[in-house]
Amino acid sequence: MTTPSPWRATVLTLFPEMFPGPLGVSLAGRALASGLWEIEARDIRASATDRHRSVDDTPAGGGPGMVLRADVLAAAIDAAEIAPDRPRLLMSPRGRPLTQARVAELAQGPGPLIVCGRFEGIDQRVIDARGLEEVSIGDYVLSGGEIAALALIDACVRLLPGVMGKEASGTEESFSDGLLEYPQYTRPQLFEGVPIPEVLTSGDHAKVASWRRAQSEALTEARRPDLWAQIPPKPPNRPRRQKTPKNKTDG
Repeated sequence: MTTPSPWRATVLTLFPEMFPGPLGVSLAGRALASGLWEIEARDIRASATDRHRSVDDTPAGGGPGMVLRADVLAAAIDAAEIAPDRPRLLMSPRGRPLTQARVAELAQGPGPLIVCGRFEGIDQRVIDARGLEEVSIGDYVLSGGEIAALALIDACVRLLPGVMGKEASGTEESFSDGLLEYPQYTRPQLFEGVPIPEVLTSGDHAKVASWRRAQSEALTEARRPDLWAQIPPKPPNRPRRQKTPKNKTDG
């Protein structure tokens, strides 16, 4: 019987020493050590052809900064020799926002190749020629794609089978159903005069579930109106139909 290959992240970067970094500790680190997933950090400079190992040049049309060259990056992607079914991602602030749904898709696959940009970006021609999917982790700019890649990999790894202690941990949290997660509480029962909400200690699982759902909805509506707008409206409550008594016949 053939053993399935572990989920694998292949990262193209100018700073391979940044990996696994924080992914080598805690849940992800234990899963990495036990072989549940793998990571390969490849140096883009290894594909440079001149003695200075140049990977960038000035932007065409002028402007500040430097741009990663298409020929060098394309060679680095090709040298990785990834299977055609593996997604090819580029961490970029202009990409589509990374969602929990997309993370779940990536976690269910063989694992992506992730390109980490630097400088002012990368030549558009290599994005088009190598079919790179641009992915953003937020509306802000980082020094490079490495930190964004670490975040994406961590989000995927925690969903891999056997990584989290309880399967429910992956289904009862923020964004799993389009909502933010409800507030959490634990001992002590009373903290600085504030008790744990009574419903959570009632033992009534239906009431707890209803309270948590209501809290999630309220938080999402208040803090993330963009997410709230995507939640389908609840169907209106319909009154129960009254049973019509059967006519009795006189005997």
